[in-house]
Amino acid sequence: MTPTDMNISAEAQAMKAIRVREFGGPEVLHIEDVDLPQPANDEVVVRVKAAGVNPYDTYMRAGSYGVRNPALPYTPGSDAAGTIEFVGPANQHWEVGARVYTTGTVTGAYAELPLCKMDQVHRLPAHVTYSQGAALYVPYATAYRALFQLARAKPGETVLIHGASGGVGIAATQWARAVGLRVIGTAGSDRGLQLVADQGASYSFNHHSPEYRQRILDVTEGRGVDVIVEMLANVNLAHDVRLLAHRGRIVIVGSRGDAQLTPRDLFSREGTILGVLLWAVPVRDAGEIYAAIDAGLRSNALLPVVGSELPLADAATSHRRLMESGAFGKIVLIP
Repeated sequence: MTPTDMNISAEAQAMKAIRVREFGGPEVLHIEDVDLPQPANDEVVVRVKAAGVNPYDTYMRAGSYGVRNPALPYTPGSDAAGTIEFVGPANQHWEVGARVYTTGTVTGAYAELPLCKMDQVHRLPAHVTYSQGAALYVPYATAYRALFQLARAKPGETVLIHGASGGVGIAATQWARAVGLRVIGTAGSDRGLQLVADQGASYSFNHHSPEYRQRILDVTEGRGVDVIVEMLANVNLAHDVRLLAHRGRIVIVGSRGDAQLTPRDLFSREGTILGVLLWAVPVRDAGEIYAAIDAGLRSNALLPVVGSELPLADAATSHRRLMESGAFGKIVLIP
């Protein structure tokens, strides 16, 4: 069913969405009235109850996300949760009203009614809130990709998760705990450290403390860690290499600048540095990730932590908060 089929008014065929018409700071995020999208055969329209805010959104908005800068104007966001509002005429899978979360959109998630391909929507279990559903895709897919498809982490190994109180950090901690990894997490506040511990980390250290790296070596009895999930490589990468156990792996999730390291520190440990690019994940690997997320939700092994909810019109505030230190759970926008 399309909006035209429903013969709704012209006013009802408009929606609110955040639009970026020039690259720049958070102030370029403006809420506007835009046309309601009409789904083709393989598409659906989702009524968004919550939209997730991710670090890559801020880089894209600034025009500094060289991997995937969009054409202007555009609506940010890939992660959302809500209900199916309209379906394409050939749809045989989704029913109007179904609870879903998205793993991408066609028209942008910072909106009341984004357009999605049918394979970009997944059923949201009844016990998972819409705000939690909006915190699923980028954090949990990135963490799974980093830990299991790239680093090949195995039960019994030790993983260090930098920024473990943020969206990807929480996801990585939950994944690691579920398969039997020993987790060491870092955070930048007492509140964040408590959250890391609550998610199942064996140890949590404040990454502002000058001795926290030595404490990591102490709790591993000098051996080091097998896997490091790194959110800020420009600050930590050189130190990370010295924390690796033999044949250890570092997976870089994020960086805000260049990094330098001493190659001897890496090859003396036969270590490996890997990078995650979620948009480059092959279709087969993506299917594995979605199946794992769905299973983790059903078993309660996975459950996002939402730190704050803001109105859609406050998207600029959400971007400012996201780049501040002291991450605590996920920031979501509520249309």
